[in-house]
Amino acid sequence: MAFAPTTRQLSAIKCVAFVLALLPFFALVYLVATDQLVEPLQYITRNTGSWTLYFLCITLAVTPLRRLSGWNWLLKLRRMMGLYAFFYALLHFTTFLWFDHFFEVQEMLKDVVKRPFITVGFIAFVLLVPLAVTSTNGMVRRLGGKRWQLLHKLVYVIAPLGILHFWWMRAGKSDFDKPILFGLIVLVLLGARVWWARKAAAAQPTRAPDTTR
Repeated sequence: MAFAPTTRQLSAIKCVAFVLALLPFFALVYLVATDQLVEPLQYITRNTGSWTLYFLCITLAVTPLRRLSGWNWLLKLRRMMGLYAFFYALLHFTTFLWFDHFFEVQEMLKDVVKRPFITVGFIAFVLLVPLAVTSTNGMVRRLGGKRWQLLHKLVYVIAPLGILHFWWMRAGKSDFDKPILFGLIVLVLLGARVWWARKAAAAQPTRAPDTTR
């Protein structure tokens, strides 16, 4: 029998998930405040980028986990996980804009155009923005369910772009272990969706040709 939490239990689960998702940020703030980082800029950039990918993977994992476990309540956590992906992506981008370019937007845009791995990462971040902006119930009603769902399928593009950004960044160090791991996870999560979609399409009854015309 699938676990079905009560409203009170679900609220408690949401609170725990909310706090746990903030722990990497609090840990980062603590390390910076106590001056424990040898290369703060590099660490902050790497840490916030990694957590962006973690939360993108968690967000993509919700639907497969729901289907395999029957825990439909997991969908109640998906929006929060997606917003945390945006939160860490925003920290990642702000670090780049602030410490690398001191909020000189024109210089930042030149860097985006000049370096492909930054171009890809910037595109992924820009695509995340409308998903975060339209995450409220009011925006779902305003856009309509079908258009909202279509818009939020951008995450299927954002996750591979994020991994490509990570891959190119690590290419200079010939360190591909983590990009490959992230890539395999996303491949499995997206592949499961394709498999289920094709299975559902195959199960659709074929319509007999109209011979009355």
